[in-house]
Amino acid sequence: MSNVTNKREYLVEVNNLKQYFPVKTGFMKNTPLKAVDGVSFNIKPGETLGLVGESGCGKTTVGRSLLRLYTPTSGDVFFDGERVDKNSIGHMRKEMQMVFQDPYSSLNPRMTVEDIIGEPLDVHKLYSGKGERRDRILELMELVGLNAEHATRYAHEFSGGQRQRIGIARALATKPRFIVCDEAVSALDVSIQAQVINMFEELQEKLGVAYLFIAHDLLVVHHISDRIAVMYLGRIVEIADADDLNESPIHPYTQSLLSAVPYPDPKMAKERQRIILEGDVPSPLNMPTGCAFRTRCKYATERCAKECPTLTDRGNGHMVACFNK
Repeated sequence: MSNVTNKREYLVEVNNLKQYFPVKTGFMKNTPLKAVDGVSFNIKPGETLGLVGESGCGKTTVGRSLLRLYTPTSGDVFFDGERVDKNSIGHMRKEMQMVFQDPYSSLNPRMTVEDIIGEPLDVHKLYSGKGERRDRILELMELVGLNAEHATRYAHEFSGGQRQRIGIARALATKPRFIVCDEAVSALDVSIQAQVINMFEELQEKLGVAYLFIAHDLLVVHHISDRIAVMYLGRIVEIADADDLNESPIHPYTQSLLSAVPYPDPKMAKERQRIILEGDVPSPLNMPTGCAFRTRCKYATERCAKECPTLTDRGNGHMVACFNK
């Protein structure tokens, strides 16, 4: 990993991150919507941590809070040992980038591809002359599989897959060490998804960049991630090595998610028992006491209603937040 020069074990450290949004729930009354409620994890240099969970569980909010696109309510984020706050984020922007979910709305329709990819170079003054700027843009386009003649075109002239490549080239322009990929392939065709994921992996090998890969598709996440964190209603309920989590999930929510993954082999699909959860996801404005998952969990006890389980190590770094499993 040529780009990784630091000797720290972790590039990104997140400790008890909370992100609450005030929601008007009556006359002169605000209720905090707990989008992220005490999330902690670490990412090593050059590693991919997958973050999965159903829609509305707070995955995207975690990614945006890490990069201070939202100011966290509380908790700490450290990048390469330095605390990320409003004073330090300015010089860290180069090192931490984001690839957004929607390749249609995240690119300016009035800018050419050259200007979109060149914008971070302009903002951070990363070239000495126009020739060097142009060379760097063409190099980035080649890196993500775009042709040089695409440079003068506009975003609307491209397909979704190509637009996402433009977004990825823009994220790579500042030579970051960490990229948040927020559902970066979920808006794409399945055939295009595979190409873009393979490209992410090649870029990681070439550049040594670390990813927080946010998605709801467990097959995609398992393919690209070294470790996977499973999120439910603002909290992480399980973190483990990708293969370990796939083969022996412990938390009932993870087991249910994995049982819903479609398998191409009909024989295997028949043998797998689908675990269907009862009840609906509680509102983040009106969370159950204790463990948020207890209202849908067949193992729930009185203790689950009183206390919220914390992540405990079940061996080999397999962390689970559950009293009864």
